[in-house]
Amino acid sequence: MGLDHVRAEIERMRVQVGRQRREILELQKAGIPTASAEALLERMLSKTDALCEQRDRLKREVNGTGARAR
Repeated sequence: MGLDHVRAEIERMRVQVGRQRREILELQKAGIPTASAEALLERMLSKTDALCEQRDRLKREVNGTGARAR
């Protein structure tokens, strides 16, 4: 997966996370249990974090540095 593809996937996931958060709020307002929706949100956030790590790794490779920036 190339750097541009990973960046696009991160952006897509961020939009999905926003939608999921809004859906959870709507469910809470309606008094509907949100445990499964919150579990899905956690999985989405984990996937987004993994994509961000992959993006950072790819950026280092493109820049030709093996050292981790701090």
